[in-house]
Order: sequence, then C-alpha cells, then structure tokens
Amino acid sequence: MSQAAIIELDPSSKGAEKVIEEIVRLERRIFPKHESLARSFHDELRRKNGGLIYAKVESGTQGREEVKVKGEAEIVGYVMYSFVTSLCASITKLAVKDGYRRQGHGETLLKAAIERCRRRSIHRISLHVDPARAAAVSLYQKFGFQVETTIKGYYSSERDAYRMYLDFDQ
Repeated sequence: MSQAAIIELDPSSKGAEKVIEEIVRLERRIFPKHESLARSFHDELRRKNGGLIYAKVESGTQGREEVKVKGEAEIVGYVMYSFVTSLCASITKLAVKDGYRRQGHGETLLKAAIERCRRRSIHRISLHVDPARAAAVSLYQKFGFQVETTIKGYYSSERDAYRMYLDFDQ
C-alpha cells in the first residue's frame, strides 16, 4: 500500500479551494450524476456541523491512473461527515479513486472519521450504502456497522440502500 497523509480540510485555509476542486472532480468521476454531491460540495463544507477528511499520496507511488510530476501529491480519497445532532453523526460520502482501491485508504479514512466522531462524544454514526457494493458493506461491517434496514428505491427505483449504524458504548 502506498502511504497516504490523512488531512482534515479547513475550508478557510490557504489552498483549500484547490483541494475542494480536486475532490469535486473525483466525486464526478466516481459517482453517477444523481448521487454526486459535486454541485453542493461548497455548500456542504460551509456548514459548521460537519467536515471532510482526505487522503493524499505523493506521486511515484503505485496505483496511479495518470502520470504526474515526481514529488507532486494527489488526492486519492475522502470521507465527508456531518453531526446531525449533538449525539448522532452521518457519513455522507466515502470514496477512493480507481487504482487506489483495496490498498487500505478507505479503511484509513473511515477510521479517521470515526475517531473524529468519538472525540465529539457522538453516540451513533449512520450511513447509507448500496447493498450491491459488497466491498463497501464489508468495510463498514469490519468497523462494527450493522444493517438497520433496507430502504427501497433510495438511489433509484431499481436501487435500494442499506441504512447502517455504529453505536458507541458510552
């Protein structure tokens, strides 16, 4: 696995706009238009009740799709979360770029988001996932998420979603 730096985005920091634009491009490539948050990414990040953590890898590492200048870093994945209430959080997106999947980046990002929620004394994290995305369902289950229910037609009339949750012992 290529070693990734895990960074929590500060939308007001210098260079944040460039990071956001790179993540929006990644979002558009990974998700179908009707599932993409690309149009509302900036609005989501302006909210005070959530955040975004991303993984950045130096070029010259394995798994790249395109050739980059040595020493340049690329964003290979991200997780977006929100604090729905003072006790509940939601993971709204977790994505890893093709060519970097199955290398532990999704696991590292999910772990970072869970830790962020624990520090905030959240009692429950929930998320939605397509049951057909076996690798994603397996990843969430590895961290203790359980299927709460199946929501018919969540993504489209033919595509359902599992609503999954992780409770913390308080």
